[in-house]
Amino acid sequence: MTNAMNSYIIGSQLDECLRACIEACNCCIQACNECFDVCCQAPDVQDRAACLRQLRDCSDICALVSQMVARNSVNAKFLASICANVCDACAKACAKCQDACCQKCAELCRQCAEACREICCC
Repeated sequence: MTNAMNSYIIGSQLDECLRACIEACNCCIQACNECFDVCCQAPDVQDRAACLRQLRDCSDICALVSQMVARNSVNAKFLASICANVCDACAKACAKCQDACCQKCAELCRQCAEACREICCC
């Protein structure tokens, strides 16, 4: 029994496209959460309210999509298409800020949006 457990590779049931989406979503979650934390400490935090809401929405939808794809949900592709749009909106909001964390977050949001769109075609 131990050999069987040691030989199983998590994610082996998913094709590369789906694994890439999970990875992109997980990176986006981390970027959005870190950016949220940094922005909350900024002196102009009130001016960032709209962006902060985008960051939370993006992180939440990415977490849901990551889980749905991992469990091969019949709704994963549908939610991934929504996630792509949310990631695009978050990227646009973050790109307006010149902070390094916001610029990096915008980049990772764009990558996640692309990965989510790709699974819609898998």
